[in-house]
Amino acid sequence: VQLQAFGGGLVQAGGSLRLSCAASERTFSTYNMAWFHQAPGKEREFVAAINWSGRDTYYADSVKGRFTISRDNAKNTGYLQMNSLKPEDTAVYYCAAGTTLVGFTQPKTYNYWGQGTQVTVSS
Repeated sequence: VQLQAFGGGLVQAGGSLRLSCAASERTFSTYNMAWFHQAPGKEREFVAAINWSGRDTYYADSVKGRFTISRDNAKNTGYLQMNSLKPEDTAVYYCAAGTTLVGFTQPKTYNYWGQGTQVTVSS
């Protein structure tokens, strides 16, 4: 399955953005999905994950209470609603999909990746 992430941009601290991850196939509904981010010079880090049905969600401590992951399987699309953005949220955001949630915070868990979308938060 091919994934395309979009919706990034430049926003002031305290603002909001909604990222979308569009999948090319209906089999997306059978995959778990996650968002990661990667800042310059840093490793790719886990942000949030959601199971295939949307029932179970998981978040990095740094985004709990500010970000919400969701999905619409009828549209083959996942989302990351980001509120109360901080300058330290600045990074390229990637969506990923996979068949297991074992080790869900690790990039190697996921089989498919989108191309990334830049999020820049100014202070």
